[in-house]
Amino acid sequence: MILRDIAHCRSGDKGNTLNIAVIARDPDDYDLLCREVTQERVAEFLRDKVKGRVTRYEVPTLGALNFVLEDALSGGVVGSLTLDTHGKSMSSALLGLPIGSSTDRDGG
Repeated sequence: MILRDIAHCRSGDKGNTLNIAVIARDPDDYDLLCREVTQERVAEFLRDKVKGRVTRYEVPTLGALNFVLEDALSGGVVGSLTLDTHGKSMSSALLGLPIGSSTDRDGG
């Protein structure tokens, strides 16, 4: 199973910092999301693009995790010649993160 199976993402940028919100499609999957989508796993999965710190914030009332990825946009919109200056593709890429199987949804 991959992250896309249980969640969707929204992203935003501020300078060279990328923000990715990972939102559970079903509130019952929020615990699985918290267990599987750690800041360490996100940092490792996106290591080719993200050069700075990755910080995770839990937003249980929305069934979401918010990640702040520093030094992730090759300088940001005005300082980069890359095609994805806003980081939209990176949020889509994160949805390919392998996570536990659907049987892990109950914590077992």
